[in-house]
Amino acid sequence: MPFQALTAGPGRIHPFEPEAANLFLQFISGRYERASVIVTSNKPFGRWGEVFGDDTVAAAMIDRLVHHAEVISLRGDSFRIHGRDIGRVPPADTSSND
Repeated sequence: MPFQALTAGPGRIHPFEPEAANLFLQFISGRYERASVIVTSNKPFGRWGEVFGDDTVAAAMIDRLVHHAEVISLRGDSFRIHGRDIGRVPPADTSSND
C-alpha cells in the first residue's frame, strides 16, 4: 500500500551529494500531484541550493513542492529550546544607571 502522506525533513548540516539530491528530486517528482508530501526545513527556500548542492535542482524541487501547497513559515525559537537557558548572550541592557 503506498503512503498516503510522507513527511521529509532534510535535517542535515552538510549538503547533499549530487546523486542524492537528484534522487530526492526524482522522489518528489514521482509524488508530484499524486500524493501528499510534508517537508520541514530550517532553511528558507532561497538557501535550498546550499542544501541540495545545486540551485537548479533546488528550484525544480521547490517548484513541485509549492504548486498546490500550503506553505507554513514559523518564526522564533525552536520549540525544543523554548524557555531553556542554552548559553545565549542576553540582550544588552539599554537602561542607564546614572
